[in-house]
Amino acid sequence: MTRGPDSNKATALMAHLLRRAGFGATRDELELYLSQGYSAVVEELLHPEGQPELEDDIIRRYNMDQNSLMLIESSQANWMYRIVNTKRPLEEKMALFWHGLFATAYGKLNHAKAMVNQTNAFRRCGLGHFRTLLLELSRDPAMIFWLDNKDNHNGAPNENYGRELLELFSMGIGTYTEDDVKACARAFTGWTIANADYMSQRASRDSIWPHGRLDWQFLYLPEDHDDTDKTFLGNTGRFNGEDIIDIIIQQPATAWFIASKLYAFFVADTPDETAIQVLADEFQRSGGDIRQVMRTLFLSDFFQGQQARLARVKSPAELVAGTARLAGSHQFPDWSTVNLAMDVNFMGQEILNPPTVEGWHTGAEWIDTGNLVERINSAALEIGDAGQPGVRAVIDRIRSQGEVCSVEELVDLCLEWMGQFEVSEITRQGLLDYAQKRGALHFDRQDQVACSEQRVGEMLQLIVATREYQLA
Repeated sequence: MTRGPDSNKATALMAHLLRRAGFGATRDELELYLSQGYSAVVEELLHPEGQPELEDDIIRRYNMDQNSLMLIESSQANWMYRIVNTKRPLEEKMALFWHGLFATAYGKLNHAKAMVNQTNAFRRCGLGHFRTLLLELSRDPAMIFWLDNKDNHNGAPNENYGRELLELFSMGIGTYTEDDVKACARAFTGWTIANADYMSQRASRDSIWPHGRLDWQFLYLPEDHDDTDKTFLGNTGRFNGEDIIDIIIQQPATAWFIASKLYAFFVADTPDETAIQVLADEFQRSGGDIRQVMRTLFLSDFFQGQQARLARVKSPAELVAGTARLAGSHQFPDWSTVNLAMDVNFMGQEILNPPTVEGWHTGAEWIDTGNLVERINSAALEIGDAGQPGVRAVIDRIRSQGEVCSVEELVDLCLEWMGQFEVSEITRQGLLDYAQKRGALHFDRQDQVACSEQRVGEMLQLIVATREYQLA
């Protein structure tokens, strides 16, 4: 298909949007989105409720490990399956963002279903008001256990959650005092957890035995809440946790903190204070409406401009899921999805089990010698299989151009199908040099068809090893 310069620019911009707001797109998906126009696609992404949810009954029926989601491996596999097959890419991308920011780990909880429930809350609230999200987080049993708020009692406060709420989840270092941390902790006394049998029988709150890993529930114990006056960020009153969250939302530091995290995740690894201020201003103007902030981000010049293209290193989850989506693999919830989750783990991002409360160190730190080998091998294995529907689609697309495919056509069509519209001349020349060694592809001779199809797979494998494919 011949395209003019404006069409090529529009296609490259749409591919950029879909890498950042989701996990990439196939060539057919790009064509569909291009027919809608950029602004319309942004609105569709911002309203995931307009698209169908995945059919949980199919997952439960055909993958027993993902039925109860009590094991960490099956829970990780379930999230990868959702990312690969979702019709709501921004919903999953926001869940991954909030999981990295509000880092909670299975390693301490030993309760995978509690982690799954937390990520479900991120799906529900990830594009809503930040106040709602912080309230959900503060009531979330996984977080209450993770940061010890179950041990935060009237007269014996535990400051872990109060401190991290301010430092890592909402405002950042240097924006509060130690007295604010103490007041915050006292305000969240009585916010604890119960499991299902405790709710009915008042059994031990912390036990997951002998009845098995029952779902934990949020429980508020008014008799364990410190109802005395507290002074927090210059405000004084008989504050409860909700009051603390209301005060946090009003702080300019909160607007800046969240804006900077969103910029780093969706725009570029290197911060731009002017752009971050635009997002912070929208956060304050909208009262912390994340959907409004994300709309401002996606429609901004700093997001759409050339300087933002390929300005982020893909996280392992983005790389693995994006490659599977291109390959058209793992469209059925069978046992093999766990291999995707394990690949992500081996690359240094064990989803549902981040290394610390700070989450993962991102950007260039995703890449080291060992991880780069894992990234390339995993992607090459996924994309080199000519039997996968997505790979078959690019072979058919190349064959449709004619019985003989030149080296230039092979490289350019494969790059186009992979959504790599902006590669350096050095990268393109390297691909051409490799392809030139064996010349044009011939589909006009029966004895050459299998070899030509194999060479398409090999070219796709080379593309996933390029510098540009490691970037978003």
